[in-house]
Amino acid sequence: MEVLVWLIPISLFLGGLGLIAFVYTVRSGQYDDPDGNSQRILSEQWDNHPKA
Repeated sequence: MEVLVWLIPISLFLGGLGLIAFVYTVRSGQYDDPDGNSQRILSEQWDNHPKA
């Protein structure tokens, strides 16, 4: 049970660190791509077929 004295604060710290990193990425706009997939699927620039 004494190990919980160490594990609980460490897990809370790491969880908070992950939350801070997630909030930072959301606020910096890394997930904003409203037209990306809709335009990418119609583009022939990234064709997976080899050129003959």
